[in-house]
Amino acid sequence: MPRLLFFYLSKRIAVAALLIEAGLCFPVVMTALFHQLPPAAIRGGLLVPALLGTLPTVLYIALPMAVGVAVALEFARMSADGMIAVLYSLRLSAWAITLPAAFVALVAAGAGYWLSSVFAPAHVGEMHDVIYVIRNSLNHRMLEPAQFYTFDNGARTLYFRRWRSADVVSGMFIHQFSTEKNEEQIITAAEAEFRRNANGVVLIMSNGAIVTLSADGSTIRTAHFDEYAMPVGMQGSGGLPRRNWRGVFEMPLLEFFRERPSSIIFPRLYGEWMSEAAKRCGIPFLALTHALLAIGLVLSLASASGRATAATTATMLAIPMIHVAILVAAETLVRQDPRFIWIVGLAIVAELAAAIILIERQNANFTMAKDTTV
Repeated sequence: MPRLLFFYLSKRIAVAALLIEAGLCFPVVMTALFHQLPPAAIRGGLLVPALLGTLPTVLYIALPMAVGVAVALEFARMSADGMIAVLYSLRLSAWAITLPAAFVALVAAGAGYWLSSVFAPAHVGEMHDVIYVIRNSLNHRMLEPAQFYTFDNGARTLYFRRWRSADVVSGMFIHQFSTEKNEEQIITAAEAEFRRNANGVVLIMSNGAIVTLSADGSTIRTAHFDEYAMPVGMQGSGGLPRRNWRGVFEMPLLEFFRERPSSIIFPRLYGEWMSEAAKRCGIPFLALTHALLAIGLVLSLASASGRATAATTATMLAIPMIHVAILVAAETLVRQDPRFIWIVGLAIVAELAAAIILIERQNANFTMAKDTTV
């Protein structure tokens, strides 16, 4: 294939794939985040970490489907415009025509493997950190007035009357119990300010009192203060609070395979690991298989002279259906029974084999037509 034509077709397919990828991912992710995150979480600055933790995974999962649909659209256009016949008249075989799409698909597959093995594992934990913060009320700007919040496994209860600014509240009430001192405290303050630092949040209370009671109730002490500072285990300026667990989806490539759990001792964790392995290893490769299958279907079902058929539309629908079926199998079936990973692998191989057979048939027809002309 001439170099100029190769780069022209590659550019068209790549741009179409990027536009389809953006159209698939960004609206879906943003809509899901705005629907799932409470308004207080968005006000608290948790939207960006949630987006960074979600988008890379969605990108590498949707990228093969975007490439397949882009290839189907481009080859359907070429067929409708009679460009396929022109390429055949230039003595180009069916395999030569597939080179631009195959090149774009291989680049997309490489990008998908980088996203799934390096970039997504490094950031996907941020979404779970956001969920952890929301469930445990660890962002002070998410707190609603006139509600009781418990922290430290119920050892501390916090309540305030209303917000006065983004970080200042009025009518603060705190009840906490210290197992070390075997006493409980009730702290009231007219005003309190949440001040973030690199390690967490310091609660600065003004014009209040501290009532300390012993566990048996024998002694009561009362102290008044003008200003009192107390550290609170909330989200500081240094980043989101860390969870006490780590999922297999957060491990980079080498650590992921090195930390494979035992199927006998940890069957559930092994199922999750196999499901993640199926997605990391299989999904990016679908960019190539989808692209080749789209080419084979369009060349087989559409007329090279420009008379496109309704089967071309069916081709563009077949790619998403196959992609979703393989993704659902990798996510659900493999998680339930890791032996189903062979079904996922066989489905990918079957798609690749079908694509090669369809393209080879067109290539054989091209060879026969060329010999007859000679």
